[in-house]
Amino acid sequence: MARYCAFLRAINVGGRVVKMDRLREIFESLGLANVETFIASGNVIFDSRANPSTLEKKIEAALKRELSYEVDTFLRTSEELAEIAEYTPFAETGLALHCGFLRAPLAKGDAEAALACRTPVDEFHLRGRELYWLCRVKFNESQVKPKSLEKALGTPVTFRSVTTVRKLAEKLNAPPSSPRSAPQPRRSAR
Repeated sequence: MARYCAFLRAINVGGRVVKMDRLREIFESLGLANVETFIASGNVIFDSRANPSTLEKKIEAALKRELSYEVDTFLRTSEELAEIAEYTPFAETGLALHCGFLRAPLAKGDAEAALACRTPVDEFHLRGRELYWLCRVKFNESQVKPKSLEKALGTPVTFRSVTTVRKLAEKLNAPPSSPRSAPQPRRSAR
């Protein structure tokens, strides 16, 4: 059984609010095991034997059915996420670094369009199905907005801070927790 992280695009924006308990219920209804959420920005960890591309479609269909709106879903395995977390796309450190998750590597023209969005404070780097964004100011102060970048890419993308990605990679590569089980009583030393 493989461990996955689902990165959900825009699940809690625009006045929409999905409680994490509800999100876990939706994932569990699909037969996914050891479902956990991580912060309320649409990160869901789970185990499954199913094919990743089949899973993405299945999750998107369930979210649309249950929430009445589309939620783009991007899956990464624990191994993929560990590699993404360890990758250093820029020599500069200490700045806002974000990772954008794509469904597939970009075609050459789309990749050039993404890299052309560069500004004096925003730099981009593509590697596989990830677009790394180095922002030398606060993310919300950047001239580049995720929507305009997505339009330039010609495909959906969802961003997470590299700090979040690293925490998720650590969590994903740890044994699954069982939040629903009761804590075991401590035995006193005699």
